[in-house]
Amino acid sequence: MKNIKTRIFAAARKIGRFLLSVLKNRKGRLGVILVGIVVLAAIFGPMLTPYALDDYDIANGLAKPSTEHLLGTDKNGIDILTQILYGARISLIIGITTGLCVTLLGATLGIVSAYFGKVSAAVILNVINVLLVIPTTPLMMIMSNLSSSYLMMIAIFTLIGWCGTARMVRAQVLSIMNMNYIRAAELAGGSKNYIMFRHIMPSVSHLLIMNTALSCAGFMIAEAGLSFIGLGDPSVMSWGKILVAAQESAFTSGLWAWVLAPGVAIFITVFGFMQIGYALEEILNPKMKRKKDNRHKGATPYEAANAVFAEMTEMTADEAKALKAEFEAGGKRT
Repeated sequence: MKNIKTRIFAAARKIGRFLLSVLKNRKGRLGVILVGIVVLAAIFGPMLTPYALDDYDIANGLAKPSTEHLLGTDKNGIDILTQILYGARISLIIGITTGLCVTLLGATLGIVSAYFGKVSAAVILNVINVLLVIPTTPLMMIMSNLSSSYLMMIAIFTLIGWCGTARMVRAQVLSIMNMNYIRAAELAGGSKNYIMFRHIMPSVSHLLIMNTALSCAGFMIAEAGLSFIGLGDPSVMSWGKILVAAQESAFTSGLWAWVLAPGVAIFITVFGFMQIGYALEEILNPKMKRKKDNRHKGATPYEAANAVFAEMTEMTADEAKALKAEFEAGGKRT
């Protein structure tokens, strides 16, 4: 029991240090602030507005921005700010959920294709090639006609989005497998599972975390685009759906806030996720960290590249020696 508590506290400390390192990074701090504001607005949206999405007031439709309606109203008299706050929920759910699904599926298939046999690699690569050939927009239109729910939208984005992640992870795993310390682990008798979880997964983790953050941003834009062409879920409010409604009446009635508000909301959220992704890359990727340190020390690009190469060579040799000693002392791991 004490051992379990110790592990939990150790994991909590690691997570705390990691979050602190993100906040210390300028890009990470900016991204967390922007995304945090949007998330809080989505969670506490009903408390921030006195209106609801079903508060129709057609007599007050297309009202200009005022103290009563800060962004005005649509043609049905529904407060636009209320729509923005409620729409943040679906946009965030679709973006974050799809980003996680794409990263998980792509990473799993990418690792399997690179490390677990030629047959699995051939099958997965052929599936990737087929999906990359199929036109994306017609495929989304066909699947959206089957069901226009946002769950179907998540499924569509996951189906067409995992290929890039799988290819990226596969390339990274193949390069890692040629490292000296991987070969030393294999010669020392390490099993595939041990090498996978002890060496390969930590080496690609920074790519997966960064890919998740950037994928969230990309799929939020994709959701807005799909809703804009009329393929979104009509039963829920999202920023893309607001843009669809705005294009019909906003320009003729001069309600620029109706168009700008969801556009700015999408931009802020996407920009925030991208900044978090760039910050995670700087924090988790040792190569970028060493390059940044060398730039701060005044090293030229040539000197910085040589320093990175020297440190990588020394790291792999040291790790191979340590791994060999570990197996000689404790026997093979499974």
